[in-house]
Amino acid sequence: MINAVGRDIPDYLLEGGRKVYQGRFASDGSLVKRDAPTTVIHQRPQESKLCASIREACEACGAHDGMTISFHSEFRNGDYVASMVCRVLVEELGIKDLRVAATSLGDAHDLLADYIEAGIITHIETSGVRGRIGEAISAGKLPEPAIIRSHGGRPRALQAGELHVDIAFLAAATSDDYGNAKGTGGKSNCGSLGFAIPDSRYADKVVVITDTLVAFPNVPSSIHCEDVDCVVVVDEIGDPKRISSKEARFTQDPRELMMAAHVADVIAALPYFKDGFSFQTGVGGPSVAANRFLEAHMRERGIKMGFAIGGVSGAICALQDKGLVGKILDTQDFDQTAIAHLASCPNHVEISQSEYANPGSKSAYVNKLDYVVLSALEIDTKFNVNVTTGSDGVVRGAPGGHPDTAEGSKCCIIVTPLTRGRMATVCDDVVTVTTPGDCVDVLVTDYGIAVNPARPDIVECLDSAGIEHVSIESLRDRAYDMVGVPKQLQWEDEVVAIVEARDGSVLDVIRKIK
Repeated sequence: MINAVGRDIPDYLLEGGRKVYQGRFASDGSLVKRDAPTTVIHQRPQESKLCASIREACEACGAHDGMTISFHSEFRNGDYVASMVCRVLVEELGIKDLRVAATSLGDAHDLLADYIEAGIITHIETSGVRGRIGEAISAGKLPEPAIIRSHGGRPRALQAGELHVDIAFLAAATSDDYGNAKGTGGKSNCGSLGFAIPDSRYADKVVVITDTLVAFPNVPSSIHCEDVDCVVVVDEIGDPKRISSKEARFTQDPRELMMAAHVADVIAALPYFKDGFSFQTGVGGPSVAANRFLEAHMRERGIKMGFAIGGVSGAICALQDKGLVGKILDTQDFDQTAIAHLASCPNHVEISQSEYANPGSKSAYVNKLDYVVLSALEIDTKFNVNVTTGSDGVVRGAPGGHPDTAEGSKCCIIVTPLTRGRMATVCDDVVTVTTPGDCVDVLVTDYGIAVNPARPDIVECLDSAGIEHVSIESLRDRAYDMVGVPKQLQWEDEVVAIVEARDGSVLDVIRKIK
């Protein structure tokens, strides 16, 4: 057969479906099977992916009933994009049976609760739920149970095909017209886009939504143009000021500062506290405050932290600026200081949610952690931790990276007050297991420290350092003496949410409250 440049190609070479060259622009560049027919297009390849509106992008990506859409939560409670997109899909395009797979959902997404109530959104898969959406799930408003995964469990499910996303709508502070996008350099910066990266790689279609279009090429980029189908420019993608939460604040509470100091003392008493150690803190006030007390121990020993990882606050950035932290590996930013720091400091680098904690990948950074300091809504005498449901049984929390870092680290420290209001934090049984007790090593409260009996090595280290500790049962008893034994919640048989372990197995279920 003669091809477009006049060469005679032997027919036997074409038996497997191989095609002869038909000329410039004869293909649109799409991936096709060899036995598929060739469409002669004769036009230039796409030079821009800009769409005039979200609706146009949805139509271009084949939005349809029953599809799964995803969003990332780097803007936390300041996100505008999820509600913006859902309004277009539901109210302009009339999409039904919509399935939402966001990295996390909160008060910023209360509109989606209206669509759950109306039977339009029929399924939720996420790493966290707060606000009216959590109330709707707990009330059994979804036709099938929601699925709650950790930050590591989510990219594992994408990679394994257990979570299939038809269209990912990804907010970006800046993008060029080809879809190279990042979370910095615009008017609405969120910092790391670590949560968005797996979606950009695994979703069938990817739409970047930005409020700051920049010249091509917008590199280095977090989301790469080779993964992007459409780019949409809107007025505002979110409010960066609402990224910070009250939990991520620098605490001035004497009780929380005391607990933070005890956390640092425990860290310094263990053999992992040496030059080059690795560390992560959660977003709770005492967890963040532990950074300032850790500094004194580091200076006293003359050591530095090799790397800090995970969600990043200004506290850890300050330690790096003082020369006490080698690298910061960033999946999300908790405040404006961290966002600006990521953009300006070469040793503060973005990593994807999958690199961070995916147990199905060939490696995950959490497996290199020496210490993680995490908060808890509840912890029971078996050291199981709940950060998913409130004491009333309503879904109102986020596993996030809690189970991932607890399992991966050499030492997981939970820091929490013994009571909150009239509720005991240390109890017989948590309402929902978010992190299994065999992954938790130490509990620090305002009334004492308890060590998991499975870690006699830690007991020995604390004894050698003169750090007092008690049994977790004694802490439970004191909590019950202070606020009383909690009443048992009454449940219906209906399961409204499934809590998956990191590997996708069922860790717990959440039932409908009677």
